[in-house]
Amino acid sequence: MTRKKGKSVSFDAMVKFFMQYYNIPTKKDVDKLMDRMDGLEKAIKSFELYAKRRSTPAVKSAKATASAEKSTLTSSDLALEVIGRFKKGVGFSEIQARTGFGEKKLRNIIYRLHKMGKIVRKERGVYVAA
Repeated sequence: MTRKKGKSVSFDAMVKFFMQYYNIPTKKDVDKLMDRMDGLEKAIKSFELYAKRRSTPAVKSAKATASAEKSTLTSSDLALEVIGRFKKGVGFSEIQARTGFGEKKLRNIIYRLHKMGKIVRKERGVYVAA
């Protein structure tokens, strides 16, 4: 008696099965997380701005309003601003010193900015605004 052959499984289906079985995140999952992180950063910044407005008097000087507008910058915007100041490129340690961000956070920001095409890697550890 011969055995019936089952339906052949494609390579893509096997990869998808293993990724789901071992809970490996996909590119789509990582992109969703990055979008959520950006949203959370904006929410935190807006909350800080709201808290500052509530604690300061109603009359503000021009300097105070300029600093309040500057505080609505996201972390990525702040890092991009620092990189943009250096025409010949700036190193990782200098960006970290000027922004005050931790190493992991700054690496993620630089990765995102490079992925979006806002900065260019001139050489290892040196970045230039695009």
